[in-house]
Amino acid sequence: MVRQLTEHVVVPFQGEGSGLGELTWGQLEILPIMQRDDASFSIGGWMPLPEGCTPADVAGDLRFIMSRHASLRTRLWFSAEGHPLQLVAESGEAMLEVVDAGDADPEQIAMALYRRYDEKAFDWSCEWPIRWAVVVSGGAASYLVSVISHLAADGTGVMAVLDDLRSRDPVTGQAKGPVTALQPLELARLQAAPAALRQSDAALRYWGGLLRKIPARRFGGVAEERQPRYWQAFYDSPASYLAVQAVAARTGAGTSTVLLAAYAVALAQVTDSNPAVIQAVVSNRFRRGFAEVVSPLTNFGLCVIDVADITFDEAVARAWRSTMRAYKYAYCDPAKRAELVARISRERGEDVDLACFVNDRRMQSRKEPDTRPPETADLRAALPQSALTWGYRTDDERERCYLHINNVPGTIQFELLGDTQCVSRSDIEALLRGIEVAVTGAVLER
Repeated sequence: MVRQLTEHVVVPFQGEGSGLGELTWGQLEILPIMQRDDASFSIGGWMPLPEGCTPADVAGDLRFIMSRHASLRTRLWFSAEGHPLQLVAESGEAMLEVVDAGDADPEQIAMALYRRYDEKAFDWSCEWPIRWAVVVSGGAASYLVSVISHLAADGTGVMAVLDDLRSRDPVTGQAKGPVTALQPLELARLQAAPAALRQSDAALRYWGGLLRKIPARRFGGVAEERQPRYWQAFYDSPASYLAVQAVAARTGAGTSTVLLAAYAVALAQVTDSNPAVIQAVVSNRFRRGFAEVVSPLTNFGLCVIDVADITFDEAVARAWRSTMRAYKYAYCDPAKRAELVARISRERGEDVDLACFVNDRRMQSRKEPDTRPPETADLRAALPQSALTWGYRTDDERERCYLHINNVPGTIQFELLGDTQCVSRSDIEALLRGIEVAVTGAVLER
């Protein structure tokens, strides 16, 4: 339990770039999912503070990032018809919670605070999209707890905020320079310009071509009637971590591509459906001028991978080609894309099922191949270390099949959420183990 709150510190801020405008494509991508799930998909955690840090220092940091980054000063405004717009404030007041750990372990208090923040959805219209707290132990600031709504930033955007904070002048506390990254209102205006609209139209034509060709259904009939309906599972595979290095080194592909190929192979085997049709989360940060943007830039890219009667190396090559096209054509207006999917479903006389996803969340733990791939003996020794654990279960509507690859050092941690009416509990386990078998077998069976 979180100890008694000692105080709220009011943190005034003021920054440039205010006004009311349309949402960005990244915001439009995530908002309907957040509304459906009544969740903010927050990004954050807790971290120890350097010795000598005070709550006043943390308040100064909060003022700095709120003033610098318009994304953190953005709330939603809904028209009478329910149309969402983003409202960026020039100034305001943020709130810093200061919690005294007392005799308790300050890290445990920080963890409990994070869980409390993370589990509560943001009020998009009234609340700033950032929650900060400092845990005090023995009179000293011990831990920072930070949670930022996915509507304000994606994972790389949060890292950009932290990098900006760390790069200040250590004496004066001043920023290293003016903000050069696109701010949310600027980004929305850019996406309404002719060049971006042409890109969006080209992307929609590409999606349309695939939607008219792929099988409409990913899964067979009802797999099983389980209550709750949606099940989450985790599979930690140190062997996959080693094998993916070897396959990536051999094929010249990135580790994400290798894992996508393994996912496609496992899907085809478990669902008896080919080609594998997977929506991949695409960051769009490879596009010019987007690297340091804080606002969410992710869109879904459509990967269609035929894995029938081919070697795994060929599956990797096909996954790479599909990924390149998916990345090129992910950047588009999500609302128009949804209209396209609905229209083609009507044309075909059945819904085109696209509810199969993959999201590679790895950042610090992502290791691309080096010149010395792992030894086969090490890979065999790692196989018995694989571990399957079950997570939450819910009847709240979720996706049919969603694979996350989590940011855990020294292993590949797969997180799969499945709709048991389409993907049974045994299918979920078979998918996770099938990914491991595909990628490790590509090394051990050569």
